[in-house]
Amino acid sequence: MKWAPTSVNGSPARILFLRSEAAKQRLLPALASGNVEKTMAAPVTAIIGYDLRFYERLPKLAPHNPAMKEMFIKAPELAEVTARRNSSLQGAYFILAARALGLDCGPMSGFDNAKVDQEFFAAGQQAYPDEQEFFTAGCTRSNFLCNLGYGDSNKLHPRAPRLSFDEACQLL
Repeated sequence: MKWAPTSVNGSPARILFLRSEAAKQRLLPALASGNVEKTMAAPVTAIIGYDLRFYERLPKLAPHNPAMKEMFIKAPELAEVTARRNSSLQGAYFILAARALGLDCGPMSGFDNAKVDQEFFAAGQQAYPDEQEFFTAGCTRSNFLCNLGYGDSNKLHPRAPRLSFDEACQLL
């Protein structure tokens, strides 16, 4: 996951692993009813988020392109779209890495993002440019959740059909 590509090598994903019962209880009010049981039963739930100020780390991650940081500072909408899209890519890489380790993954979007952002990422609070915390207050947003563990094969649904190449792709 670490080495997989992202736009400008920005690596905007921030992952918060909820491992304790207390952490899961904090998540509970944000879950859609259909996701409560499986989330509470999972050994770990990862909140895949994105840093709205990922560009602050570009001098380290993309030293070959120093103008990129300033470009994102001047275009906050572009920074947000880039962060969300690339955290989705990183989330997919995360799932592939977890599955390669033998873990079952249950990615989901059935939750209230605003509640998760407020509870875990201090959404709406003042952020200070000199903060060195991993999750700068007010600058991280949730993208999706992913339950991790070893599923009970008796409870897992068979893999659903997928589109064929010809149904999903076109060659020009």
